[in-house]
Amino acid sequence: MSRGCSGNLQDATREKLRKLNSLRGREVLPGEFWDVVAVTAADGSQREAYELQIREKVERKELPLGAQYKVFSDPPGCKIGNGGSTLYALQQLNDICGKALSELRIILIHAGGFSQRLPSASALGKIFMPLPLGEPIYQMLELKLAMYVDFPSKMKPGLLVTCADDIELYSIPEEESVRFDKPGFTALAHPSPLSVGTTHGVFVLDLRDRCSSLEMENASCLCFLHKPSIDRMRHSGAVCGKRSGFFSMPGGEFVYTDSTYYMDFDTAKLLLNLLNELGPLSCEIDAYGDFLQALGPKATIEYTKNTSNVTKEEASLVEIRQKIFHLLQGTPLNVVLLNNSKFYHIGTTSEYLFHLTEDGAFRSELGLLPSAFSVNVSGNVSGCCIMYSVLDPSCCVGAGSVVEHSRLEAGVSVGGGSIISSCWVSSGLSVPAGAFMHTLCVNHQEQVRFVTVFFGIKDNLKKSVASPAHLGELQFFGFNLAKCLSRWGMENESLRFSGDASSCSLWSACLFPVCSEQQSSFSTSLGMLRAVLSGSTSPLPRDTPLMSMQDCLRRKNLEEMLKLKRRLRHDIQQAELSI
Repeated sequence: MSRGCSGNLQDATREKLRKLNSLRGREVLPGEFWDVVAVTAADGSQREAYELQIREKVERKELPLGAQYKVFSDPPGCKIGNGGSTLYALQQLNDICGKALSELRIILIHAGGFSQRLPSASALGKIFMPLPLGEPIYQMLELKLAMYVDFPSKMKPGLLVTCADDIELYSIPEEESVRFDKPGFTALAHPSPLSVGTTHGVFVLDLRDRCSSLEMENASCLCFLHKPSIDRMRHSGAVCGKRSGFFSMPGGEFVYTDSTYYMDFDTAKLLLNLLNELGPLSCEIDAYGDFLQALGPKATIEYTKNTSNVTKEEASLVEIRQKIFHLLQGTPLNVVLLNNSKFYHIGTTSEYLFHLTEDGAFRSELGLLPSAFSVNVSGNVSGCCIMYSVLDPSCCVGAGSVVEHSRLEAGVSVGGGSIISSCWVSSGLSVPAGAFMHTLCVNHQEQVRFVTVFFGIKDNLKKSVASPAHLGELQFFGFNLAKCLSRWGMENESLRFSGDASSCSLWSACLFPVCSEQQSSFSTSLGMLRAVLSGSTSPLPRDTPLMSMQDCLRRKNLEEMLKLKRRLRHDIQQAELSI
């Protein structure tokens, strides 16, 4: 991307942030902002957590006032996917708003799930992940609202569908605007390498609509491909040739990939009627693959039988997909080509670290700070990111690390490429490089307790084995889990797994001690980690209760976790006043 295009992107992004900042904490005028900001949650417990945090944000005037903020949880039972969540959110909005729904401009942010690839966001939600900008400090919720701040005034009543862990930056000419005023669906599209297209949705465009190398173009889509192979992209006519101006791709070829889309109210009504016809869902529906593949004049029903991208195939999936296809067939799919745009995903520990500490383009585009809403950050912390934390001036934090919602006492050192989240680190402790450490408040035997989970940044928490007999196949900080257990004086047979007994993973392994204090919790877990890395032993006291990450979420004490954040906020504000 040329310097001019990059400058346009940075200027446009800063202007969107400025606009949202002007709306935070004040009553918005009609048409100035969303009528409803809706967030999805995986279950009732997560819904309550989200509602409580949004309520606190409104009270602190961190969000625009006057909009309705709603959280909708999936029904109990099987997973229904973000498509199922969309249907249920529409149903609940219809129950609440009735006929008035047809006049509302709604943003629906999918934030359900337990963030197994970024566990620091599991308890409070990835939509509430902190970001090092803004005053008060931004979370992902504000950033999503900022990036779409221009949309409501250029939009007919309907629904904008987006996800909590991605960010789309774009620039367009000042005299133009992204408009959502056509029937059917309207999707944002971004030029991407063919390799990116294999893991995203790809638009096959009507090339007659293309005119010139503009920052923004409007086009119609012939059909939509979901995670296609490169051969299929070529065969379908999705691959575009080299163009001048706003972007350059290796080899000169690119495709347009998906991110966020809008549906008008008439289309939303079709989906509402579909849910009434289907009744309770028994399978996962994809809001992108299952809705958008039905659209466009060249859409065919063949995709309904392709289950290669499905996590768990249910008998009803093909039948429901075919009903969606027949319902939506013939519905227009309009595409806004954002030729000067970038799509960022922040859903894993590695992505989180890279974008906040190393990705110079992302940081400059958003104006991210190395330190935000923190005190006593000294020169010993260059190349890292400190947010919402209190550090002793003698602390040293390695390059490529993120410290959030934490307290670090005198002489603490954190190795490079680590995440320290919601921890209280006692004086003199040293955290190794590449470590993920996160403290949670839990309920245990009717008392508030603390558990500090720890993993390697690159550990795969979702990988599972069929039984504890295969523990050697699970990698923990580069070592097989069985060897780690021996360092902690534990027998393989004594290790308990929470949840489904036929699916044993680091996520469900009960490895982490339950402690009475936040500081002792961190130091105990750190001792276990250091024993693994040094090859020494660090046996736990007999009868020490142990929890898994999965257990911690089921038993989390949300009120206590938010109380700790409020104390941190108070201490940081008091320190700022005394400067």
